[in-house]
Amino acid sequence: MKAMVSKALSVANYNFTPDDELLLDTNIWLFIYGPQKPEDARVMIYSQAFAKILAAHCKIYIDVLIVSEFINTYARIKWDVLGKPHKDFKKFRKCQDFKPLARDIADDVKRVLSHCTRIENKFNTLDVNELVAEYAAGDVDFNDQIIVAMCKEWRFKLLTHDSDFCNQGIPVVTANQRLLSS
Repeated sequence: MKAMVSKALSVANYNFTPDDELLLDTNIWLFIYGPQKPEDARVMIYSQAFAKILAAHCKIYIDVLIVSEFINTYARIKWDVLGKPHKDFKKFRKCQDFKPLARDIADDVKRVLSHCTRIENKFNTLDVNELVAEYAAGDVDFNDQIIVAMCKEWRFKLLTHDSDFCNQGIPVVTANQRLLSS
């Protein structure tokens, strides 16, 4: 899969409409519902964008890959914020201290899912050999490759702050200056 140029659109200037079919990247869900610092400007930018998305009645889609990344990243952020109470993350997940965090994460996952239509990423139809060959070059994240493939297959716009989606041949809506200037 060769990278194709696709101009990123500024989330600040983007006019969301009911015709927009969006896939929100994990980092966006974390800015909206995750354990982020309130003073982080990205939290405000993407929360405002999300309010516009909801007001415009855009169609929002999600798959298990994004849900899994959200859960695992959220848990690791909380582990880190707590000062890594156990040296081993897996042991932390099994201790009593994790149980209330797991409930918080589950509640936020339910909030995310309440806005979305669940889809399958069609992994069984992807050219996995090509994806693995691209991954072997060491320049791409495998999960990001799956997200790009999903956006191409379903013709979604991707709302992301991840500069890895630069020039991937999909429409990207972002506040990331690196993506916007590419």
